[in-house]
Amino acid sequence: MELLEKVITCIEQADGKALATTIPGCLHVVPVSTVKVLDGKIILVNYFMGKTLENIQSNPEVSLAFWKGLEGYQVKGSVQYDTQGEIFDVIVQEVAQILPDRVVKGVLIITPEELYDVSAIIERPGSKIA
Repeated sequence: MELLEKVITCIEQADGKALATTIPGCLHVVPVSTVKVLDGKIILVNYFMGKTLENIQSNPEVSLAFWKGLEGYQVKGSVQYDTQGEIFDVIVQEVAQILPDRVVKGVLIITPEELYDVSAIIERPGSKIA
């Protein structure tokens, strides 16, 4: 699935972002900070994750909600966790420039599979886009 340009802009400029993971008997939602879109994949940076990593190792299905003002989207997809490789190296270099005190432990690479509009607009509540 290809993300629309307005969705990419919203992700990268979002006022808020929340990542949901789940395993049987446990729903887990955390705020996320550093997010980037590379080659159609959504990259989240792990600085502090614990339970989130445990969950994605058991169930790689995630949901990311993000919003700016009244505009918002939800992306559902599968996630891969990397602590090395090309994407990891790119993110480590970028984070060193913008947040030099942070240590990148890994990156979550989300492959988008479904997209929903969750904007606070009465005409289209929760409608599936793709």
